[in-house]
Amino acid sequence: MDNSKEILAKIKAELIKEAPNWDDLLKVTLAHFECSTGTLHFLDKDALLQLQSQVGIPEFLIPKLSTIPIGKGMAGIAAERRKPVEMCNLQTDDSGVARPSAKDTKVEGSLAAPLMHNEKLYGTIGIAKPVPYDFTESEMDLLMEIGKLISKKLS
Repeated sequence: MDNSKEILAKIKAELIKEAPNWDDLLKVTLAHFECSTGTLHFLDKDALLQLQSQVGIPEFLIPKLSTIPIGKGMAGIAAERRKPVEMCNLQTDDSGVARPSAKDTKVEGSLAAPLMHNEKLYGTIGIAKPVPYDFTESEMDLLMEIGKLISKKLS
């Protein structure tokens, strides 16, 4: 895995552009964390999370995750709590955090983080692996830092 400085430099380089390529930014993030699936949602004027970019989500699930209310599913709960939500194995989770359709993604180790800047919510970023995985505190902090950089661009 790249070190944190390398991924942050790659993210900053994409965000310098007038119109960042959100798909490329998400792919760089997924590669760094060795994840196969990811989503990027931006908060709209109605306080709903709108899908901006995705990688690896089955086509039939796109309609179910294109708009997410705050407090629903991992992304919605990360937005509501304004802190990362991590799940070692989404397939066996019975906490109610993950929506039932989330199991259709076939991912296991999952992490969703809010996009925050100056205590304001701008959206969420989610990453997932096809195997059970416990994200470390430093990985969660790094995803929050990536979220902060994205939020600065959106502010």
